[in-house]
Amino acid sequence: MKLSETGELPLLKKIRERFGVRSKDIIVGIGDDAAAVAPKQKNLLLTTDIMAEGIHFDLRLVTPYQIGFKLISVNASDIYAMGGSPRHVLLNIAVKGNFEEDFIESFLDGVGGAMRLYRTRLIGGDLSSSRSGLVVSAVITGYAKKIIRRSSARPGDKIYVTGNLGDSACGLELLRRIGRPLHIEKGEGSDTPLRWSIMRPLLKRHLLPEAVDPGKVRNTATSMMDISDGLFIDLSRLCDESRVGARVYLRKIPLSRQMKEAAAFLGMDPYRLATTGGEDYELLFTALHKSKVSSICIGEITESERVIVGIDSREKEFQASGFQHWH
Repeated sequence: MKLSETGELPLLKKIRERFGVRSKDIIVGIGDDAAAVAPKQKNLLLTTDIMAEGIHFDLRLVTPYQIGFKLISVNASDIYAMGGSPRHVLLNIAVKGNFEEDFIESFLDGVGGAMRLYRTRLIGGDLSSSRSGLVVSAVITGYAKKIIRRSSARPGDKIYVTGNLGDSACGLELLRRIGRPLHIEKGEGSDTPLRWSIMRPLLKRHLLPEAVDPGKVRNTATSMMDISDGLFIDLSRLCDESRVGARVYLRKIPLSRQMKEAAAFLGMDPYRLATTGGEDYELLFTALHKSKVSSICIGEITESERVIVGIDSREKEFQASGFQHWH
Protein backbone atom coordinates (compact mmCIF):
# COMPACT_ATOMS: atom_id res chain seq x y z
CA MET A 1 0.00 0.00 0.00
CA LYS A 2 1.28 3.48 -0.88
CA LEU A 3 1.94 6.18 1.73
CA SER A 4 -0.57 8.46 -0.03
CA GLU A 5 -3.24 5.89 0.76
CA THR A 6 -2.38 5.41 4.43
CA GLY A 7 -1.32 8.93 5.48
CA GLU A 8 1.12 10.24 8.06
CA LEU A 9 -0.43 9.18 11.36
CA PRO A 10 -0.24 5.38 10.83
CA LEU A 11 3.45 5.73 9.94
CA LEU A 12 4.09 7.83 13.03
CA LYS A 13 2.37 5.18 15.13
CA LYS A 14 4.54 2.44 13.62
CA ILE A 15 7.73 4.38 14.30
CA ARG A 16 6.67 5.07 17.87
CA GLU A 17 5.85 1.40 18.48
CA ARG A 18 9.08 0.25 16.90
CA PHE A 19 11.46 2.71 18.57
CA GLY A 20 9.54 3.81 21.67
CA VAL A 21 11.67 1.96 24.22
CA ARG A 22 12.86 4.39 26.90
CA SER A 23 16.08 4.52 28.89
CA LYS A 24 16.90 6.29 32.15
CA ASP A 25 18.37 9.38 30.49
CA ILE A 26 15.32 9.96 28.23
CA ILE A 27 12.75 12.10 30.04
CA VAL A 28 10.46 12.70 27.05
CA GLY A 29 10.76 10.63 23.87
CA ILE A 30 8.68 10.26 20.71
CA GLY A 31 5.20 11.80 20.82
CA ASP A 32 5.68 15.30 22.24
CA ASP A 33 6.67 18.62 20.66
CA ALA A 34 10.29 18.08 21.64
CA ALA A 35 12.38 15.38 23.24
CA ALA A 36 13.94 15.87 26.67
CA VAL A 37 17.03 14.11 27.96
CA ALA A 38 19.08 14.23 31.14
CA PRO A 39 22.72 14.62 29.98
CA LYS A 40 25.13 12.11 31.48
CA GLN A 41 28.18 14.33 31.04
CA LYS A 42 29.01 17.99 30.54
CA ASN A 43 30.41 17.46 27.03
CA LEU A 44 27.37 16.94 24.81
CA LEU A 45 28.14 16.34 21.12
CA LEU A 46 25.66 17.08 18.31
CA THR A 47 25.92 16.16 14.64
CA THR A 48 23.66 15.86 11.61
CA ASP A 49 23.90 14.47 8.09
CA ILE A 50 21.48 14.54 5.19
CA MET A 51 21.18 11.97 2.40
CA ALA A 52 19.33 12.94 -0.79
CA GLU A 53 18.24 10.71 -3.65
CA GLY A 54 20.35 11.33 -6.73
CA ILE A 55 23.19 12.87 -4.71
CA HIS A 56 24.07 10.40 -1.97
CA PHE A 57 22.34 7.30 -3.29
CA ASP A 58 20.69 5.87 -6.40
CA LEU A 59 17.53 3.84 -5.76
CA ARG A 60 18.38 1.73 -8.81
CA LEU A 61 21.48 0.45 -6.96
CA VAL A 62 20.67 0.36 -3.24
CA THR A 63 18.03 -1.13 -0.96
CA PRO A 64 16.02 0.96 1.53
CA TYR A 65 17.59 -1.07 4.35
CA GLN A 66 21.05 0.04 3.22
CA ILE A 67 19.98 3.70 3.10
CA GLY A 68 18.68 3.56 6.67
CA PHE A 69 21.73 1.73 8.01
CA LYS A 70 24.17 4.09 6.30
CA LEU A 71 22.32 7.20 7.50
CA ILE A 72 22.88 6.24 11.12
CA SER A 73 26.45 5.06 10.55
CA VAL A 74 27.66 8.29 8.94
CA ASN A 75 26.31 10.28 11.87
CA ALA A 76 27.73 7.89 14.47
CA SER A 77 31.10 8.22 12.72
CA ASP A 78 31.07 11.99 13.35
CA ILE A 79 30.49 11.43 17.07
CA TYR A 80 33.29 8.85 17.24
CA ALA A 81 35.57 11.26 15.35
CA MET A 82 35.22 13.76 18.22
CA GLY A 83 36.21 11.11 20.75
CA GLY A 84 32.62 10.55 21.87
CA SER A 85 30.02 7.80 22.09
CA PRO A 86 26.70 8.15 20.18
CA ARG A 87 23.53 8.14 22.27
CA HIS A 88 20.29 9.68 20.88
CA VAL A 89 18.82 9.89 17.37
CA LEU A 90 16.38 12.30 15.72
CA LEU A 91 15.17 10.96 12.36
CA ASN A 92 13.74 13.03 9.49
CA ILE A 93 12.10 11.58 6.38
CA ALA A 94 10.79 13.45 3.32
CA VAL A 95 9.26 11.10 0.76
CA LYS A 96 6.85 11.07 -2.16
CA GLY A 97 3.38 9.72 -1.55
CA ASN A 98 3.79 7.03 -4.21
CA PHE A 99 6.39 5.16 -2.14
CA GLU A 100 5.20 1.80 -0.83
CA GLU A 101 4.84 1.16 2.90
CA ASP A 102 7.16 -1.84 2.53
CA PHE A 103 9.92 0.51 1.35
CA ILE A 104 9.66 2.61 4.51
CA GLU A 105 9.45 -0.54 6.67
CA SER A 106 12.71 -1.79 5.16
CA PHE A 107 14.32 1.64 5.60
CA LEU A 108 13.34 1.59 9.28
CA ASP A 109 14.76 -1.93 9.59
CA GLY A 110 18.10 -0.52 8.44
CA VAL A 111 17.86 2.38 10.87
CA GLY A 112 17.07 -0.05 13.68
CA GLY A 113 19.93 -2.39 12.75
CA ALA A 114 22.46 0.44 12.91
CA MET A 115 20.98 1.85 16.12
CA ARG A 116 21.42 -1.53 17.81
CA LEU A 117 25.03 -1.63 16.62
CA TYR A 118 25.78 1.79 18.15
CA ARG A 119 23.46 1.37 21.16
CA THR A 120 21.49 4.50 20.39
CA ARG A 121 17.83 5.42 21.03
CA LEU A 122 15.39 7.20 18.73
CA ILE A 123 13.80 10.13 20.59
CA GLY A 124 12.00 12.03 17.81
CA GLY A 125 12.17 13.52 14.35
CA ASP A 126 9.89 14.69 11.54
CA LEU A 127 7.98 13.41 8.50
CA SER A 128 7.24 15.35 5.33
CA SER A 129 6.03 14.85 1.79
CA SER A 130 8.55 15.49 -0.97
CA ARG A 131 8.39 16.47 -4.62
CA SER A 132 12.03 15.74 -5.43
CA GLY A 133 12.47 12.14 -4.32
CA LEU A 134 13.58 10.62 -1.04
CA VAL A 135 15.48 12.84 1.39
CA VAL A 136 16.44 11.56 4.83
CA SER A 137 18.50 13.04 7.64
CA ALA A 138 19.42 12.27 11.20
CA VAL A 139 20.63 14.20 14.21
CA ILE A 140 22.70 12.21 16.67
CA THR A 141 23.82 13.29 20.11
CA GLY A 142 26.72 11.83 22.02
CA TYR A 143 28.90 12.30 25.06
CA ALA A 144 32.64 12.76 25.35
CA LYS A 145 34.85 12.92 28.42
CA LYS A 146 37.56 14.46 26.26
CA ILE A 147 36.67 16.26 23.02
CA ILE A 148 39.18 15.64 20.22
CA ARG A 149 39.16 18.34 17.54
CA ARG A 150 40.67 18.80 14.09
CA SER A 151 42.55 21.89 15.20
CA SER A 152 45.06 20.38 17.64
CA ALA A 153 47.68 18.78 15.37
CA ARG A 154 51.22 20.10 15.77
CA PRO A 155 54.41 19.76 13.68
CA GLY A 156 56.16 16.52 14.57
CA ASP A 157 52.97 14.61 15.27
CA LYS A 158 52.56 11.33 13.42
CA ILE A 159 49.54 10.81 11.13
CA TYR A 160 47.50 7.62 11.49
CA VAL A 161 44.50 5.88 9.96
CA THR A 162 42.56 3.08 11.62
CA GLY A 163 42.15 0.78 8.60
CA ASN A 164 42.21 0.13 4.86
CA LEU A 165 41.25 2.95 2.51
CA GLY A 166 39.56 2.85 -0.89
CA ASP A 167 37.32 -0.16 -0.28
CA SER A 168 34.09 1.85 -0.37
CA ALA A 169 34.94 3.70 -3.60
CA CYS A 170 35.92 0.41 -5.22
CA GLY A 171 32.69 -1.17 -3.96
CA LEU A 172 30.69 1.65 -5.53
CA GLU A 173 32.33 1.07 -8.90
CA LEU A 174 31.58 -2.66 -8.68
CA LEU A 175 27.97 -1.87 -7.78
CA ARG A 176 27.69 0.31 -10.87
CA ARG A 177 28.99 -2.59 -12.98
CA ILE A 178 26.43 -4.96 -11.43
CA GLY A 179 23.74 -2.38 -12.14
CA ARG A 180 21.10 -3.41 -9.60
CA PRO A 181 20.54 -3.51 -5.83
CA LEU A 182 22.09 -6.40 -3.90
CA HIS A 183 20.39 -7.38 -0.66
CA ILE A 184 23.66 -8.27 1.03
CA GLU A 185 21.95 -7.69 4.39
CA LYS A 186 19.90 -10.79 3.51
CA GLY A 187 22.85 -12.81 2.24
CA GLU A 188 22.29 -12.18 -1.46
CA GLY A 189 25.44 -12.47 -3.56
CA SER A 190 26.63 -12.16 -7.15
CA ASP A 191 29.60 -13.57 -9.05
CA THR A 192 29.40 -10.81 -11.65
CA PRO A 193 31.82 -9.24 -12.51
CA LEU A 194 34.26 -10.81 -9.98
CA ARG A 195 34.32 -13.63 -7.45
CA TRP A 196 31.95 -12.95 -4.57
CA SER A 197 34.75 -13.44 -2.02
CA ILE A 198 36.49 -10.42 -3.57
CA MET A 199 33.42 -8.24 -4.08
CA ARG A 200 31.49 -8.84 -0.85
CA PRO A 201 33.75 -6.94 1.60
CA LEU A 202 34.04 -4.03 -0.84
CA LEU A 203 30.29 -3.83 -1.47
CA LYS A 204 29.58 -4.18 2.25
CA ARG A 205 32.01 -1.36 3.02
CA HIS A 206 30.07 0.91 0.67
CA LEU A 207 26.49 -0.21 1.33
CA LEU A 208 26.63 -1.04 5.04
CA PRO A 209 29.55 0.95 6.47
CA GLU A 210 30.32 0.56 10.17
CA ALA A 211 31.73 3.56 12.01
CA VAL A 212 34.99 3.00 13.89
CA ASP A 213 34.90 3.36 17.66
CA PRO A 214 38.11 5.20 18.62
CA GLY A 215 38.62 3.05 21.71
CA LYS A 216 42.11 3.62 23.15
CA VAL A 217 42.83 6.20 20.44
CA ARG A 218 40.91 8.65 22.64
CA ASN A 219 43.82 8.64 25.06
CA THR A 220 46.56 9.34 22.52
CA ALA A 221 45.06 11.37 19.65
CA THR A 222 46.05 15.04 19.47
CA SER A 223 43.58 15.70 16.64
CA MET A 224 41.05 13.54 14.82
CA MET A 225 38.32 13.35 12.16
CA ASP A 226 36.68 10.65 10.07
CA ILE A 227 37.45 10.00 6.40
CA SER A 228 34.16 10.66 4.66
CA ASP A 229 35.11 12.56 1.48
CA GLY A 230 38.58 11.16 0.79
CA LEU A 231 41.97 11.06 2.52
CA PHE A 232 43.49 14.05 0.73
CA ILE A 233 40.53 16.41 1.15
CA ASP A 234 39.91 15.39 4.76
CA LEU A 235 43.59 15.62 5.71
CA SER A 236 43.62 19.06 4.05
CA ARG A 237 40.73 20.10 6.27
CA LEU A 238 42.57 18.89 9.37
CA CYS A 239 45.68 20.80 8.27
CA ASP A 240 43.62 23.93 7.60
CA GLU A 241 42.06 23.83 11.05
CA SER A 242 45.40 23.15 12.76
CA ARG A 243 47.31 25.57 10.51
CA VAL A 244 49.95 22.97 9.68
CA GLY A 245 51.20 20.89 6.75
CA ALA A 246 51.57 17.15 6.22
CA ARG A 247 53.90 14.64 4.61
CA VAL A 248 52.22 11.39 3.56
CA TYR A 249 53.95 8.27 2.23
CA LEU A 250 51.93 6.53 -0.47
CA ARG A 251 53.48 3.12 0.26
CA LYS A 252 52.27 3.32 3.87
CA ILE A 253 48.59 3.84 3.01
CA PRO A 254 46.85 0.55 3.85
CA LEU A 255 45.10 -1.22 0.95
CA SER A 256 43.09 -4.41 1.25
CA ARG A 257 43.95 -7.42 -0.90
CA GLN A 258 40.39 -7.46 -2.26
CA MET A 259 40.53 -3.79 -3.27
CA LYS A 260 43.84 -4.20 -5.10
CA GLU A 261 42.53 -7.19 -7.04
CA ALA A 262 39.23 -5.49 -7.89
CA ALA A 263 40.97 -2.25 -8.90
CA ALA A 264 43.24 -4.18 -11.27
CA PHE A 265 40.19 -5.83 -12.82
CA LEU A 266 38.42 -2.47 -13.17
CA GLY A 267 41.50 -0.77 -14.62
CA MET A 268 41.62 1.73 -11.75
CA ASP A 269 44.54 3.02 -9.68
CA PRO A 270 44.13 1.59 -6.16
CA TYR A 271 46.02 4.49 -4.60
CA ARG A 272 43.76 7.00 -6.30
CA LEU A 273 40.75 5.16 -4.87
CA ALA A 274 42.41 5.21 -1.43
CA THR A 275 43.32 8.90 -1.45
CA THR A 276 40.31 10.49 -3.16
CA GLY A 277 37.52 7.89 -3.08
CA GLY A 278 35.79 8.74 0.21
CA GLU A 279 33.14 7.07 2.37
CA ASP A 280 35.63 4.81 4.14
CA TYR A 281 34.62 6.17 7.58
CA GLU A 282 37.95 5.16 9.05
CA LEU A 283 39.42 7.56 11.58
CA LEU A 284 42.23 9.92 10.59
CA PHE A 285 44.18 11.18 13.59
CA THR A 286 47.48 12.51 14.82
CA ALA A 287 49.49 11.59 17.90
CA LEU A 288 52.74 12.65 19.52
CA HIS A 289 55.69 11.01 17.76
CA LYS A 290 56.70 9.10 20.91
CA SER A 291 53.21 7.72 21.58
CA LYS A 292 52.56 3.99 21.26
CA VAL A 293 49.69 3.68 18.78
CA SER A 294 48.23 0.47 17.36
CA SER A 295 46.89 2.08 14.16
CA ILE A 296 48.68 2.55 10.81
CA CYS A 297 51.12 5.45 10.52
CA ILE A 298 51.03 7.06 7.06
CA GLY A 299 53.13 10.19 7.63
CA GLU A 300 53.81 13.16 9.85
CA ILE A 301 52.61 16.71 10.43
CA THR A 302 54.90 19.44 9.10
CA GLU A 303 55.07 23.20 9.49
CA SER A 304 53.32 24.07 6.22
CA GLU A 305 54.14 21.91 3.17
CA ARG A 306 51.60 19.34 2.02
CA VAL A 307 53.53 16.59 0.28
CA ILE A 308 52.79 13.09 -0.94
CA VAL A 309 55.87 10.85 -1.29
CA GLY A 310 55.27 8.39 -4.12
CA ILE A 311 56.24 4.73 -4.34
CA ASP A 312 59.27 5.88 -6.33
CA SER A 313 60.18 8.33 -3.50
CA ARG A 314 59.38 11.35 -5.66
CA GLU A 315 57.63 14.15 -3.86
CA LYS A 316 54.78 16.33 -5.05
CA GLU A 317 52.19 18.56 -3.45
CA PHE A 318 48.86 16.87 -2.77
CA GLN A 319 45.63 18.69 -3.46
CA ALA A 320 42.33 18.68 -1.53
CA SER A 321 40.87 16.05 -3.89
CA GLY A 322 37.70 14.19 -2.98
CA PHE A 323 33.94 14.56 -2.87
CA GLN A 324 32.56 18.11 -2.66
CA HIS A 325 29.02 19.35 -3.15
CA TRP A 326 28.46 21.75 -6.09
CA HIS A 327 31.67 20.60 -7.86
